[in-house]
Amino acid sequence: MNGDEALIAAALAAMTRAYAPYSRFQVGAAAMDETGAIHAGCNVENAAYPEGICAETAALAAMVLAGARQVRRVAIAAGSAGPVMPCGGCRQRLMELGGPDLEVISLGGAGEVRGRHRLGDLLPHAFGAAGVPSGAASPADPVGPVGAAARRRARGERGR
Repeated sequence: MNGDEALIAAALAAMTRAYAPYSRFQVGAAAMDETGAIHAGCNVENAAYPEGICAETAALAAMVLAGARQVRRVAIAAGSAGPVMPCGGCRQRLMELGGPDLEVISLGGAGEVRGRHRLGDLLPHAFGAAGVPSGAASPADPVGPVGAAARRRARGERGR
């Protein structure tokens, strides 16, 4: 299986596992990380509608849990009539872990490719780490100087 085939197969398999009792709109996503490993996720709905999670978010969470920090490509599958696209929140999460050149592959429910898009085209002018105020945490320093000072105070330490 080449990279596309494995990524597509993982997204399709995840789609079949989606928990979508309210919308019946099953979505599966698969993210390929910087090592070539594939991490899948599906949408999980909740009766309190905004509390569900998207397939893309689930796939990214699985990727991060596995220790990866960079998504290279993502495939999203759904049985919709048209191409399925990540929502705004998922676009932002994909941008955080992938960047503007991330390839987003949109699939139909049978695995047919309905579109290939560059994330930067789907989310122009994205908010990123450069927009985080100074003193806040960052991917390079997840605690940040403000959080580090609070931790030292909590431990009763002085200085800095």
